[in-house]
Amino acid sequence: MTSRPRDSLPIGTVLDCYRITKLIGSGGFSLIYLAEDEDNHDEVAIKEYLPKRFGARLNGLAVSVVREEKHESFQRGRRLFYQEARVLANLRHPNIVHVRNCFLANNTAYLVMNYEPGKNLGRYIKKREGGLSTNFLMTVFPPLLDALELIHSRQHLHLDIKPSNIHLRPGGNPLLLDFGAVYHLDDVGEKKAQVVTPGFSPIEQYYASAKVGPSSDVYAVGATMRACIEGKPPPSAVERHAKDELKSAIECFGEHYPREVLESIDWAMQVDAANRPRTAAELRDALLGRIPAPKPLSDGKLEAG
Repeated sequence: MTSRPRDSLPIGTVLDCYRITKLIGSGGFSLIYLAEDEDNHDEVAIKEYLPKRFGARLNGLAVSVVREEKHESFQRGRRLFYQEARVLANLRHPNIVHVRNCFLANNTAYLVMNYEPGKNLGRYIKKREGGLSTNFLMTVFPPLLDALELIHSRQHLHLDIKPSNIHLRPGGNPLLLDFGAVYHLDDVGEKKAQVVTPGFSPIEQYYASAKVGPSSDVYAVGATMRACIEGKPPPSAVERHAKDELKSAIECFGEHYPREVLESIDWAMQVDAANRPRTAAELRDALLGRIPAPKPLSDGKLEAG
C-alpha cells in the first residue's frame, strides 16, 4: 500500500555525523540505510529500530508507537536492539558484522556498521535454485563456523542462522548478520520467546521448556548448507520430530558432493540434539575431513562415536 517501507527516512537526513544516501533493506523490526560518515567519508550501513507491527513514523523524523498498549513491547524491543549492539561490539571476527557506533535519536535506536558490498545468501540460493558447488560450500561455511566458535566461547548463541542472515562479500567470503535473537547461556530462568524459522530452527527452539545450546546453532548451519544444495528450506524440525521423512544428504546427493561434506550435513541436522556435533569446531573439523562424522545406522540413528 505504501511506496516505501514504514516511512523510511528521507535521503539526505543527517543522523549524528552520518548522511543517509539510500534505503538498502528492511526487516520485521528494522530499516537499513546506506550512509556516509561526514567526518571521514566512509560508507556505512545504519540499522534503525522501527518494528513493523507497532512502530510508525507519524510525522517528521520521530518514531512513534501506533497504539498505546504496545508501548511496553516497543520499549522491550528497543532494549533488545541495544543488546545486539553490545554483543556485536565485543565480538571482533572477520566473519561477524562489525559495529562502529550505536546511538539514540528520533525516539528510537540506531546501529552503525561497516558497509560491505556483496549479496545475500538467501537470494543467491533462490536465484541459482540450489546446486551450489563444493568449492562454494567450503569457502562459506568453515569461516562461519570459526565465527560461531567465537560466539559460543563468549557464552552466546546466535539462534537465527539461516541463508537470509548470511552476507556474501565478493569472492564468497561470508559475514554473519542479525544478532537480534542472540541468547546468553547464563540467562537461566529468563527464557525469552525465541525466534523460530521453519526449516532452519532445531526442535528445541520451539519449546520454552527445552534447553538450547551450541548444537542448536550447529543444526541451523547444517540446514543452511543443505538449502545451498537443494535450493529450498528443509522440512521443519517439528515435522521431522513427528515423523522424519527427510532422506539423508549422502543418499540424495552422494554422486555430486564429497562424502565428508554430506555426512557433516547429516550429522549437524540430527533431530535429537544429543546426536549432533557438540560444538561448531567439531562440525568444522568434520567438514574439513579432520575428523570422521558418525555413520548413520539402518534405523536412522548414528553409530556411537
